Amino acid sequence: MAISYMTKAGYDKKMQELANLENIERPAVVQAIVEAREKGDLSENAEYDAARERQSMLEAKIAELKSLIAGARIIDESKVNTDEVQLLTKVTIKNVATKAKMTYTIVTETESNLREGKISITTPIAKGLVGHKVGDVVEILAPAGTMKFEILEISI
Repeated sequence: MAISYMTKAGYDKKMQELANLENIERPAVVQAIVEAREKGDLSENAEYDAARERQSMLEAKIAELKSLIAGARIIDESKVNTDEVQLLTKVTIKNVATKAKMTYTIVTETESNLREGKISITTPIAKGLVGHKVGDVVEILAPAGTMKFEILEISI
């Protein structure tokens, strides 16, 4: 069992997702299988095959979530230090070349969501920022090439 670190909010979100899969999605798939089975010959029943495939994928997702939750360790956000960029800090950076400002929260892989401004600690940008302080200019090797970012603010 692998250990995965996450915030309380991230843990709660995974628990909610698991409950939805077990209590809503699973019964719906079972019902689809029952309905397809009632249509006769299973050897030529595409609906039955599709429902069984969906069930298989759903059960795999449930098992994956249960494993993730079993190995979860909740990070105490009250102990996060904002003196330097680290896991769970929100950092505002400025691209030195383009002057574009961005704000990201550094999170674990399981909680990353770019639309919400949450980037995984394993991304090149997060790796490059971790350990640096406000005012530091950091060179980061990204897929687009080497980029320079100035750290403007670190908060929670």
